[in-house]
Amino acid sequence: MRLVGPSGEQVGIVPLAKALELAQEYDLDLVEVAANARPPVCKLMDYGKFKYESAMKAREARKNQAHTVIKEMKLRPKIDPHDYDTKKGHVVRFLKQGDKVKITIMFRGREQSRPELGYRLLQKLAEDVQDLGFVESNPKQDGRNMIMVLGPHKKKTEAMAEARQAQEARKAEAKANPGKSQNAADTDSVEDAEAPAEASAEA
Repeated sequence: MRLVGPSGEQVGIVPLAKALELAQEYDLDLVEVAANARPPVCKLMDYGKFKYESAMKAREARKNQAHTVIKEMKLRPKIDPHDYDTKKGHVVRFLKQGDKVKITIMFRGREQSRPELGYRLLQKLAEDVQDLGFVESNPKQDGRNMIMVLGPHKKKTEAMAEARQAQEARKAEAKANPGKSQNAADTDSVEDAEAPAEASAEA
């Protein structure tokens, strides 16, 4: 067999007995790494450590893997302005996270005879979030619903990296100024305590 040393150095072609002797001498495992090679290639290594490091690398790769997610937001054609702003806020958050958003306009009763209401609402939403996303699938009627898909300008991996950086920055700031949040809370408490006195004085 062709033997590779613990540091990756080439030991050369040695018999099995010699390889086992070296493994015992180094207190390492003899692991076959290329069974189909002629002669087969084996390496001296700490197999337990190798398995642990491989598992950690696979875990890190899964952690950084970007999964395409499609979020859904449902609206009514005659939505209240406040509700619209709330829904738009969710869409903005999803796009910032690098996710696609499926917008569904739900028509009921007589609203079905006025699809232009839903179309205008979808156009307005697309314009309001154009800095963060684009229309990936134009509005189309689907039974009682009208559907549009928005895609993010930012890739999922970029959004994840930025989120991690922001989280690390917040942690670093909190560590550098541990008493800042407590001082702010104390200040708020003092202001709250003084407020009733001012109010009574004005009365």
